[in-house]
Amino acid sequence: MAKLVFHAGYLLVFFATFLKVSAAVAASKPNIIFILTDDQDVQLQGMTPMTKTLDLLGKNGMTFQNMFTVSPLCCPSRSSILTGNYVHNHEAYNNSISGNCSSTTWQQGPEQNTFATQLKSQGYKTFFAGKYLNQYGDPKVGGPEHIPPGWDEWNGLIYNSVYYNYNLSVNGKLEVHKKDYHKDYLTDLIHNRSIDYLNCVSKKESPFFMMLSTPACHRPFDSAPQYMKNFTTKKAPRDKAFNTQAKNKHWLIQQAPHPMSDESLAYVDDAFQKRWRTLLSVDDMVEDIVNTLDKLKLLDSTYIFFASDNGFHLGQFSLPNDKRQMYDFDIRVPLVVRGPGIKANSKSTQPVMTIDLMPTFVHLASGTAPSNVDGQSLVPLLTPKQFTSVTWRKDMLIEHQGEYLVHGTENCTHTEYLNECWPFCICEDSYNNTYSCLRTISGKDNYVLCQFSDAANFQEFYNMTADPYQLTNDVSSLDPAYLDDLSNRLIALSVCKGSTCHKT
Repeated sequence: MAKLVFHAGYLLVFFATFLKVSAAVAASKPNIIFILTDDQDVQLQGMTPMTKTLDLLGKNGMTFQNMFTVSPLCCPSRSSILTGNYVHNHEAYNNSISGNCSSTTWQQGPEQNTFATQLKSQGYKTFFAGKYLNQYGDPKVGGPEHIPPGWDEWNGLIYNSVYYNYNLSVNGKLEVHKKDYHKDYLTDLIHNRSIDYLNCVSKKESPFFMMLSTPACHRPFDSAPQYMKNFTTKKAPRDKAFNTQAKNKHWLIQQAPHPMSDESLAYVDDAFQKRWRTLLSVDDMVEDIVNTLDKLKLLDSTYIFFASDNGFHLGQFSLPNDKRQMYDFDIRVPLVVRGPGIKANSKSTQPVMTIDLMPTFVHLASGTAPSNVDGQSLVPLLTPKQFTSVTWRKDMLIEHQGEYLVHGTENCTHTEYLNECWPFCICEDSYNNTYSCLRTISGKDNYVLCQFSDAANFQEFYNMTADPYQLTNDVSSLDPAYLDDLSNRLIALSVCKGSTCHKT
């Protein structure tokens, strides 16, 4: 009997020790919050209205000054964020199901290995609210019952970004929302549910990961009522590319009528004001999250990432408003990070990409960066004192596959193979707006080479130091041997996979 008592006591001590160790391990893992906006640019002052975010995250963390999307379109970019892979590897090429956006092929393949599944395997409690992928929730691909693997709490927007009159999948059940600001405004719903989750999960010992994916500042640009009169005197930035006639650029860009009509200019300024207004609600959410973490004594153990899926343009090269183009206004995005070990008010000029977010989250959660994805962990850049040396890329790949419809508006002279010819008969995409780009930043080098899949095999090259607004296509002035070298580097990136994408 004594022997049995000894074993029982031993087991009690063992389990008590195991629980203490498990709690200690959980406590050593940081919490991570990822806030993702939609279509928020950098080049056209997209961060300017977010004074609280700039103060609470930027002044208390690191701002990445050379952050790029891998593709200036929602679903390809978001698929890359989730998987850490370039578009040519996850193969979600556009915003349609046929283009692999949240298709069953995507669900059975890339979706099985995202940062959500990786963090879940590391013992994290996971929470999602907002826009996932443009075709998420379509009946043809599982409807609202489909919950992507890795998420414990799921509040997924069905289809694309809107602010009112939408449906959510809440843990696999349909939830209908209409147009009552207090109950339905999507940014505020994400805000409120994130705070509720923080108050709940703070009572548990497990680390948590939250992804808050707001509709702002995507069309239709619906702001909260209290912000509808803000920025009424603001105009879209009149940079050197604004309302200019595109010369020596690819076919699509040359189709934009120039100069822009008064009606088109008024539309652009109105869109600029409305986009800023939508971001004020995101700014409020960031402030409340930081204050809640502080109140719960979790702020010092939590990383907060703020980024966008792609950039935007408003009048550049006489294109009223959209993304999808190879120019910096569409491919540069914000990235601001606050968290343990990050120097306050610090800046990084290293070239980083949306594919780097997934391996960064996994690295923070597990202590090891995955080597089988195309992106690189940002942890050595965020906390350089922990690393003796940091080897970083200089070349980045940008990919886009043009989308097209076969109809347009009545007053458009050409409609075939063009997409969304509105407003003012200006098209923002076409079947031959398909390209891959080599974007290079290293020392004095700062340039971009883009090659198009069209009948002309068109190419564009810009020295971004000498020509930051990309006004003059200099490809014809390049030495042929130098152009061959750039082309070979671009080809190598276009077929790279995993660690072969990390070459410096």
